[in-house]
Amino acid sequence: MPPALGFALFTLGAPLGLVNFVTIGFGATVLNALGAAALGIGASLVSSYLNKNSTPKAEDGKYNLKQNVPPLCRIYGRVKKGGDYVLLEEAGGFAYHIIVHAGHRVEAYVEHWLHDDLVTHDGAGIVTDPAHYYPYVGINDQLGYDVSTAYSQVVAAFPDIWTDDHRGDGLASIVMTCGSPSSEDLQTVYPNNMPVHTAVIDGALIYDPRDGVTRFSSNLALIRADHLRHPSGGAKLGMDDLYWPDWQTAANICDEWVTNREGGSVRRYHGGLWYRYSNDQVEVGRLIDQAAELVIYERPDGKIGVHAGHYVEPDIRLTANDIISHQFDANRRRASNVVAVRGRYTDPSQGFNTVDAAIYGIPYATDETERTRTFDNQVVQDHNHSARLQKITYIRANAPRVSFTAHYEAARNVPYRRFVRVHLPPTMVEAVVEITGRPKLSLVNLTYSFEGIVVPASLYDFDAATEEGVPGGSITPVAPGGTPVPTGFAVTIETAALSGGQQAAYALATWDHVSDILRYELTWQLTSGGAITSAVSASGEDEVRTSYLADGSEYEFRLRAWSPGGGKSDWTSYVIRTATADPTAPPVPAAVSSDDGAGSAVLHWTTPNSTNFASTLIYRNAVNDFATATLVDAIYSGPSLVRSYADAPAAGTYYYWLTSANFSGVESAAVATGATIVS
Repeated sequence: MPPALGFALFTLGAPLGLVNFVTIGFGATVLNALGAAALGIGASLVSSYLNKNSTPKAEDGKYNLKQNVPPLCRIYGRVKKGGDYVLLEEAGGFAYHIIVHAGHRVEAYVEHWLHDDLVTHDGAGIVTDPAHYYPYVGINDQLGYDVSTAYSQVVAAFPDIWTDDHRGDGLASIVMTCGSPSSEDLQTVYPNNMPVHTAVIDGALIYDPRDGVTRFSSNLALIRADHLRHPSGGAKLGMDDLYWPDWQTAANICDEWVTNREGGSVRRYHGGLWYRYSNDQVEVGRLIDQAAELVIYERPDGKIGVHAGHYVEPDIRLTANDIISHQFDANRRRASNVVAVRGRYTDPSQGFNTVDAAIYGIPYATDETERTRTFDNQVVQDHNHSARLQKITYIRANAPRVSFTAHYEAARNVPYRRFVRVHLPPTMVEAVVEITGRPKLSLVNLTYSFEGIVVPASLYDFDAATEEGVPGGSITPVAPGGTPVPTGFAVTIETAALSGGQQAAYALATWDHVSDILRYELTWQLTSGGAITSAVSASGEDEVRTSYLADGSEYEFRLRAWSPGGGKSDWTSYVIRTATADPTAPPVPAAVSSDDGAGSAVLHWTTPNSTNFASTLIYRNAVNDFATATLVDAIYSGPSLVRSYADAPAAGTYYYWLTSANFSGVESAAVATGATIVS
């Protein structure tokens, strides 16, 4: 198969368009770790905006992906990161994304994110929250075991290009399936276009020399030891190349609990990072060393040792008899020292983004000139951790600079120490010197030359309550409100004159104005059932009318808003109205009377002489109360006609009322017949 991803065109919506895609081997062979990573995702999911009569086209929703073959990644500790595509194909209305996050076994996928949303999925991997993704999006992951299994759903969908041999051995990956909703629901399901996946991952399993167990850890000393031994780290050292007692001590220091400003406890030097095999591994190592205050050195036996990030009382003391020459710089120049140190670190509570720590010191303590230094390390993942390192940076930036040339016998172990004590009154009285740089041996003169800074024995002391400071306020993401549900929704029945002088009824819907960019969709349907009809307003309009309605029929109406991008609001509640083309009642029936009778009562009346007369309605009650009377019948006839009607209730005394109704069902006042006896 080709070694690079080509151009991928993925079409969402119905129907799905063509997919032009080149895949690479996944699992059968390890990805080629060459070239720079370039992941360019440009997405445009465009719905046919309220155009219900047009057929969706392939270009109505498309997803473009162009990516070179990237080098593999390695993850230490807990991080949040995106991945690299190895497959993007469409079949049966679903897009299948296979994304690799690491070129090794990881401990766990802790969280899955789509855009800025933390997602929840069920046992089958179907995303259930946020609810708008359900049931269209699914996520399944593999941790990158040495022998993995191919994603069965991908094998079933693409048996010709993806087989059981595409296992992804040693690659931590996910498969994300994205179904195609209807064109109307496209922007509801995918409001931010095609989902962009990131994950919070607990990374590599690393060796712990304290118990000989390989497990997940965010201990920075153990991470650095693994980095030195891993092929991606550049040094490629073996187990026997490290002096493990030093690394055990450093790991213990990293695991120590320290108190933060809130009174809680955090590990002294823990963190996380990820890098590509192509990154500058010297810089990767420098970041880990800086975050854990590690100093790596070569021992006399050739093994690699490490000075842990804590103060060790010096066991070397140099005096005037041992020192041949020295230089002392008090470091009081404004150009070299600082009055404050800023900090930047990775905050897991802020989505693993880089944030500013509280400033250590006072930036404008002496004048209006800001003299600060910035401690910036993305491996650090805690504010207290950053604050401690900012203080150390501040002390070192303002420390006196010294250099020495000393006799070999007195200084022969200096290359293997971090701190030495120097007694050279009056400038240095039992001073503690932290060695910077690598001591140089002169075989000609049998001397050691080295440089350092004068630091206090309390270099690593830290009172969180008074020195940590208050971090900047957390950014609270504003949840997208979506397209607003219409407010002030009202429906009135209006009439229009037709040719021939007849009237027709229609409904006029109105609502509160929100924005000129919104359009509104009104639907209506007979309450008894039947077809649903809709009408859409123009952008910025605050009313829309229906077509002509069936006169005298009852309808239910509802409204929703649409945004220009195709997002739609929820529907309003239904509003019930009766279509009335003629609101004017005809005249009352004339000459109304009733006859008693055996087995029936006979009613007589004359219909009114009116063009809007349609029918006579007959009501009956056993008591003289029209409000509780029951409609007996509706007699349709023409105007100015003498009519009779026989009603046969059970024997008794009854009261009747007659009204005239027009074609819209609007009735006149009721005319009573008086008491009528049925024997």
